[in-house]
Amino acid sequence: MHAEGALKIHRKLVDSLYVEAMVLADEARGYFDHLGREERERLCALNRVAFSCESLKVTTRLMHIIAWLLTQRAVDAGELSVEDARAPARRMGEAPETDPMLLEDLPEQAVLIIRASQDLYRRVSRLDTAADVPVGVTSPARRMLDRLARAF
Repeated sequence: MHAEGALKIHRKLVDSLYVEAMVLADEARGYFDHLGREERERLCALNRVAFSCESLKVTTRLMHIIAWLLTQRAVDAGELSVEDARAPARRMGEAPETDPMLLEDLPEQAVLIIRASQDLYRRVSRLDTAADVPVGVTSPARRMLDRLARAF
């Protein structure tokens, strides 16, 4: 039950993050392809370029997130081994950083989407990194997940 409960929590977490990533991807696409175009045109030339670059950064972050989450789903479904999922090519890719000063000159909706993609990327990256903790070492987060698993 101990490992099974942790697997259920992991599966639910991955599924929840996947839904969040897909909703954010749809929101970003809708914004940057439609409403954002109008807002971009009202910016000065340099900020229009920055706006376009940030759109690509959001897309890159979301692609890395979704790919990693799909890998986790494949492991849960037995389609991929844990060892294969830990291969460098299947780990979280590096996402480009955004200069916080740049955000001051971008439209509010763009900033909200950029920050949401950064936050989601950080959270999923922590999950990827947590898998590197040696099996014999129990992290505080793991102990909390184990307690939750026992409670349910």
